[in-house]
Amino acid sequence: MPPSRLGQKIRTRRKHPDLDLTLDELAKAAGMSKSYLWELENRDTVRPSAEKLLTLASALGVTVEYLLEEEATQAEHVDKGFFRDYLQLEAADKEQLRRILRTFKKPG
Repeated sequence: MPPSRLGQKIRTRRKHPDLDLTLDELAKAAGMSKSYLWELENRDTVRPSAEKLLTLASALGVTVEYLLEEEATQAEHVDKGFFRDYLQLEAADKEQLRRILRTFKKPG
């Protein structure tokens, strides 16, 4: 039985160059077992809870919607995941990120 669309998305995001996580590393980051993540990636019958999906999406830096939608673009949901993480930062850390962002803006 081929992996589900969810499993394909998890594997693709896990192996993306900006993460490049092993199953072990993702398991630790998400607080799940390696075998459970393997099941998610390789079996079509596993149906994770909303809580597990939220934890997994956070560890992968995407939204839950990206994991569940049939035709979701990874880049858009990575940006939304980044913004979600940004919102949870302390005010001083947010200001530091805003200063960093301004250095990337081109004049004019």
